[in-house]
Amino acid sequence: MDSDKGMSSDNIKGLVLALSSSFFIGASFIVKKKGLKKAGASGVRAGVGGYSYLYEPLWWVGMITMVVGEIANFAAYAFAPAILVTPLGALSIIISAALAHIILREKLHIFGVLGCILCVVGSTTIVLHAPPEREIESVKEVWDLATEPAFLLYAALVIAAVFTLVVHFVPQYGQTHVMVYIGVCSLVGSLSVMSVKALGIALKLTFSGMNQLIYPQTWAFIMVVGTCVITQMNYLNKALDTFNTAVVSPIYYVMFTSLTILASVIMFKDWDRQNPTQIVTEMCGFVTILGGTFLLHRTKDMVDGSPSLSSRHSKLTEDDNFDLEGIPLRTAESLRSS
Repeated sequence: MDSDKGMSSDNIKGLVLALSSSFFIGASFIVKKKGLKKAGASGVRAGVGGYSYLYEPLWWVGMITMVVGEIANFAAYAFAPAILVTPLGALSIIISAALAHIILREKLHIFGVLGCILCVVGSTTIVLHAPPEREIESVKEVWDLATEPAFLLYAALVIAAVFTLVVHFVPQYGQTHVMVYIGVCSLVGSLSVMSVKALGIALKLTFSGMNQLIYPQTWAFIMVVGTCVITQMNYLNKALDTFNTAVVSPIYYVMFTSLTILASVIMFKDWDRQNPTQIVTEMCGFVTILGGTFLLHRTKDMVDGSPSLSSRHSKLTEDDNFDLEGIPLRTAESLRSS
C-alpha cells in the first residue's frame, strides 16, 4: 500500500473494531475486579477458592463487557491483517491502567505513564503503516494459502515444538520455568489466530450473501480453532496459576504477538504488499509497544512494592493480597477470569 493512498476501508473497519475491543476488554478488567472485591467483602474470596463472585451482578457485567470485546476482536481479524490487529491488544492495558487510577485509586508510576505513551506511539506507527487487507473471495482461497509449502512447514515446526514441550519439558520444567507453559500457548496461539482469521473471513463472506458454510474448509478451520483455543487456554491457565501475572503477561504478549505476526507474514504474505521502509517502521512500532508494555508491568511492581521478577513466591503473594494484582494483558486476564 502506498502511503499517499491512505488506509483501506477494510483496514479502517478492522481498526475501529480492534480499538473498541481494547476499550471493552480493558474496562472489563476493572469492572470484574470491583465485582470481585465486593463479593470478597461478603463471602469467600476467589483467590482462596471461593465462588461468591458468581452471585455478584457487577462481576457478570464485567464478564459481558469482556465477551463483547472479544467478539469485536474476532471481527477485527475478518477486516484487517493480523499485523495490525494483534499488536493493538496492548492498548487494553492503557485503558485498564487509566481506569484503575481513576476508579480503583491505584497509583500509576510516572514511568507507567511513559509506558502508556509508548504503547500509543507504537500503535499509531503500526496503524499508519499497516498493509492493506488481502482481497479474498472464498474460504477456498484461505485454504490454498494455508496449504502452501511455506505455511505447512511453519505449522509442522510449531506442532513438533509443541509436542516436544508437552511431552519432555512440561513434566520436568513446567513448574519452575515460565517459558515452558508460555511457549506452548504462544505457539498454538499463532495457529489459532490464523484459523480465527480464516473463520472470520468465511463468516464475513457468508453474511454478505456468499455462503461459505457449504465448504468443508470452513468446518476444518472451525475444528482447528476449537482445538487450538482449548490447548491455549489450558496452558495459559497453568502459567497464570503457577507464576505471577506481572511476569506471565508481558512475556506472553511478546511471544504470542511475535509468532502471530510471523505466521501472518508467511500465510497471508502481508509484507509482499509493502516496501522495506514500511516494514521497518512497523517493526519499530512493535518494539515501541513492547517497551511500553514491559515498563507498565515493571513500574506496577515498583508501586506495589512487590518483587519485580518473581515466580512461585510472588504468585503466592499475589493470591494472598488482592491489591497486589497487576493489570495484565487482554488474553491472559480474559482466560484467567473466565
